Amino acid sequence: MTFGVSHHKDAVGSDTWQENGLVCRMIRAAKEAVPEMIVMSDTCFCEYTDHGHCGVLHRHAIDNDATLVNLGKQSVQAARAGADFIAPSSATDGQVAAIRQALDAEGLHETTILSCSTKLASSLYGPFREAGGSSLQGERKTYQVDPMNRREALRESLLDEAEGADTPMVKPAGMYLDLIRDIRNASDLPLAGYQVSGEYAMIKFASKVGAIDEHNVVRESIGAIKRAGADPIFTYFALDLALQGI
Repeated sequence: MTFGVSHHKDAVGSDTWQENGLVCRMIRAAKEAVPEMIVMSDTCFCEYTDHGHCGVLHRHAIDNDATLVNLGKQSVQAARAGADFIAPSSATDGQVAAIRQALDAEGLHETTILSCSTKLASSLYGPFREAGGSSLQGERKTYQVDPMNRREALRESLLDEAEGADTPMVKPAGMYLDLIRDIRNASDLPLAGYQVSGEYAMIKFASKVGAIDEHNVVRESIGAIKRAGADPIFTYFALDLALQGI
């Protein structure tokens, strides 16, 4: 899954729908290097806007409908560049339906949508935002899911399924195992869990000072996400797991 760290930022993140913008360059580079690799394009705007929000701002609030149009444009360019999955993470209402419609209108019927459907307004994204040089002004609690609202978390994933998502996702995963189980009980679709940068960092820092055994805790944490009901699991420990085994 590709994420951009863009130096070409503007008010709407227009670099994302340029044929030679960063989104398309990353996808083509990955496909050229390893043609059989499955490439998922994170579809959002936070790393491409000068205000750091996930869509078009209008009077200090997200313009939902204008953002949907731009998500469609970004998705089409990513699919044309070779993305196998479009992975919307902007938490915009109606994003899956808008992306599916935009892809189908261009004949990109086989491009799959893995939706970050239950994305919590969590404090655990901090290390990623720091590494990416986030320019966020304000907060994202008006469009991401309230971490304490279990019913909303379930509803958001079921709405995305109804709009045509092929795979919903819970992000972050480790502190929200109950939500993974809720969605698994309500849906037969493949369900993804994302162990985010803050979860990764906590394990790394605790291991560094000798408080835990990293090798075992990594596997316990991934096992818990799997046990809760996740199918694919996204984690920064993926390379370690691939090289060392489960």
